[in-house]
Amino acid sequence: MSIYYYDNNVDISFYDNLKYNISKMLRSIASNIWVAEQPLTFYGLEVGTRMTVIRLANNELLVISPIKVSDRLEQELQEIGKVVYIVAPNLYHHLFVADFQQKYPTAKTFAATGLEKKRLDLSFNAILIPDRPSIWQEIDYIFFEGYSTFDRVIVTLNEFVFYHRESRSLIMTDTAFYLDRTFPLLTRSIAKLLGVYEKLQPSLLEKITTPDKSKIKIAIERVLTWDFQRVIMAHGTIVETNAKQKLKEGYEWFLGEKL
Repeated sequence: MSIYYYDNNVDISFYDNLKYNISKMLRSIASNIWVAEQPLTFYGLEVGTRMTVIRLANNELLVISPIKVSDRLEQELQEIGKVVYIVAPNLYHHLFVADFQQKYPTAKTFAATGLEKKRLDLSFNAILIPDRPSIWQEIDYIFFEGYSTFDRVIVTLNEFVFYHRESRSLIMTDTAFYLDRTFPLLTRSIAKLLGVYEKLQPSLLEKITTPDKSKIKIAIERVLTWDFQRVIMAHGTIVETNAKQKLKEGYEWFLGEKL
């Protein structure tokens, strides 16, 4: 269910949608962390997409999984700090990296390992490498090794998952979904078939296409050592209540236990 932004089945055009018809694009989640959302359809399904913005020391902004930069978004980012870091967290959320680089030419761009080979047209300041110390003092992250999904063929995701300690927020991109009643009927119906309707977990596609559960088990066990209280993902509604337990239950397929 990962979003491949060069696929002809993805529509990233802007349109009037009540879910996104809000006065501000940036939405404050907790201290020094914001999100911004935009509509996105995948194979005809409205799944939306979300970027996360974290304010570091000296008002430096870290943007994870950037979306399209509008004039309004640019102004709102300027009001809270200066965009210094841009992060493409996996091999699929990279479409708007170039857009952000153009708007913020002095910002440093970090990419998930492997993206430098996939996007030869983009320049990166650094590649996120598994098992290396965090680049940012306020944030921890790990590599979700072994995670695969299906997009006409089985593909690896190479996702890095982030933890913002101050706000106790876990930031996932495509390694978990939570689609609820705020989404259109067709999206809800497919989400139920894939097991991600009002459930914080990977979809059935990831369970089928990830045969080596041991690597995922190691990754999710490391994630569960973090003291997070909410989960922010790229596709779905942010989970604010009992998020850690819901994520643990959602990953029981890989953890090898029934909770």
